Amino acid sequence: MSQIDNVSVVSQANVYFDGKCVSYTLLTPDGSRKSVGVIFPAALTFGTGAPERMELVAGRCRVRLPGVEQWQEFSGGEEFSVPANSSFDIEVLETVHYLCHYL
Repeated sequence: MSQIDNVSVVSQANVYFDGKCVSYTLLTPDGSRKSVGVIFPAALTFGTGAPERMELVAGRCRVRLPGVEQWQEFSGGEEFSVPANSSFDIEVLETVHYLCHYL
């Protein structure tokens, strides 16, 4: 997805891991919430509250999803899903630009 129309943007950035991840919250007319941001090269662990679908716009990373021992590689144009109340490990190889859909 290269453009998201008709959204409201929360102007305060979400900054995680000492600036290694920066995102903005988007609120859509249908009431759903998304975030758009970047993750700079690093090895990080993210926790989830709601189920998430991570859509990679650009970049390259390796991800270890909950319950899976092996790392999977993803790049721009690909996506992965993470269940609610879990966590996933990500190793960013090339700065990742992403859109996160909270399901």
